[in-house]
Amino acid sequence: MEYRHWGVICVVLVLAAVTSVGVGVPLALKARRTAGLTERLEMANVLLQQVPLIDGHNDFPWNLRNFVHNEVDAFNFSADLRQVAPWNLSRWSHTDLPRLRQGRVGAQFWAAYVPCKSQWMDAVPLSLEQIDVVRRLVQQYPQYLTFATSAQDIVDAHKSGRIASLLGVEGGHSLGNSLAVLRTFYRSGVRYLTLTHTCDTPWATSASGEASKQGISRGLNDFGKAVILEMNRLGMIVDLSHTSLRTTQDALVVSRAPVIFSHSSAQALCNTSRNVPDHILEQVALKGGMVMVNFYSEFITCNTSAKLTDVIAHLNHIRSVAGIDHVGLGAGYDGINWTPEGLEDVSRYPYLFAELVKDDSWSEEDLKKLAGQNFLRVFRTVEQVSRQMAVEKVRPRQDRVDPLKLIYTSAARCSWELSEALNKQQSSQPNSERGELTR
Repeated sequence: MEYRHWGVICVVLVLAAVTSVGVGVPLALKARRTAGLTERLEMANVLLQQVPLIDGHNDFPWNLRNFVHNEVDAFNFSADLRQVAPWNLSRWSHTDLPRLRQGRVGAQFWAAYVPCKSQWMDAVPLSLEQIDVVRRLVQQYPQYLTFATSAQDIVDAHKSGRIASLLGVEGGHSLGNSLAVLRTFYRSGVRYLTLTHTCDTPWATSASGEASKQGISRGLNDFGKAVILEMNRLGMIVDLSHTSLRTTQDALVVSRAPVIFSHSSAQALCNTSRNVPDHILEQVALKGGMVMVNFYSEFITCNTSAKLTDVIAHLNHIRSVAGIDHVGLGAGYDGINWTPEGLEDVSRYPYLFAELVKDDSWSEEDLKKLAGQNFLRVFRTVEQVSRQMAVEKVRPRQDRVDPLKLIYTSAARCSWELSEALNKQQSSQPNSERGELTR
């Protein structure tokens, strides 16, 4: 374990002057344990200057749609939105440019999310609008943000001091059951697809969809497997947050590339289907993938109250089961209404690392892996698989779902009715368009 770097920082901050490296290194262990919060925050900030902090999921684009109707020209992302209506009135608002920079965020996946109620109507155009609004927002702030579509883009953005902005489509219903739409999303810059959201699709079951609620063990059908393989060919990351256990298991078998959970936590610590059970953690590790821990209190402690240390418990559990190479961060800000004490918004990431700094079981290299190195490795491997499939001359797939079966299946009707019921139930909340409890 190498503590020389931490030793130099702690000596400078705590002792003000030490000229001998031989003295600085032995003091490092004690300094990490006993340094005050200010010193540990400085250590965290230095580390996040070296490695980009990559967050796997932020639902800010949906709030752009809800609060300003995607009219970014009249929207000031550089303002402190805690002081701006209607953002300051919402429990679902945690993100703005000043707080992203304060939180040392190096790369952010923005979710192009649309509700499940759009599945049988206008999911594709609505998804394209959400992709478009992210791209326009990034273009509005070129001094701070840059659009990224590759692992190298993330590294380059971090070196230039800008936040790499990446796109993920949250929910397979956004495809409209079309591989052509999937390819169009990729060409638009989308780099991961969450296979399901809270509803089943004709080709995959969700953790909270109608099939799962009825105890039906159904995962990916042939078209769903074609979606996975086409994503592999394109170089798009397979995201398993929100999927049913059977869908997860099928995807792990079918995919040629590592998979991720972009915003999920450990089921052993909070028993919800949105979290990852230990045997799946082990399989994700064998596949070379990772779980990016969500900060939603309901997924951390299974109630509305949680603390920063509870999030660390999930990080430690995933590390102990899957290994340090397979854990990351996917807070889910702007898509959650209960956040842990100490991790209230995107500005608080350094406080998480400052807490981990005083834990000797987390080495400097471990913290770098958690921050972003693990995700960069996964992304590069996904890109390598795509290049290999190109060498193999794998052609674009032409699989299709029989359109005659789309509207008239009972699963479709149940999905629609469930979404409508949830939407009406939440109509009294400040953000009335929100069709699901959390994204």
